[in-house]
Amino acid sequence: MNRCDWCEEVKAEHEQTTVYWELPDGMKAIEITDTPAVKCRSCGMVYQEDAVIEEIENQLLLIDTKKLPLSVSFDTLMKTERILKRNYFDFSS
Repeated sequence: MNRCDWCEEVKAEHEQTTVYWELPDGMKAIEITDTPAVKCRSCGMVYQEDAVIEEIENQLLLIDTKKLPLSVSFDTLMKTERILKRNYFDFSS
């Protein structure tokens, strides 16, 4: 078990969930199934860790989102061919 980021109880577990994500152009949202998540048995919060959020956001910036179906699994999204090699707007590294 891990510590929950919300209630700080040591009752959080890793699992997979479905999330809905707005595309970078803001024109539509997609469903991403089997997304890594944390679920807390104490407070009931289900959330994605920062690393997963960053991974999704970067991938959506690097692929042709017009070709994405309305529903896609996390693994399929991460394996989608990139049109850019990296996120040139990320100056954190």
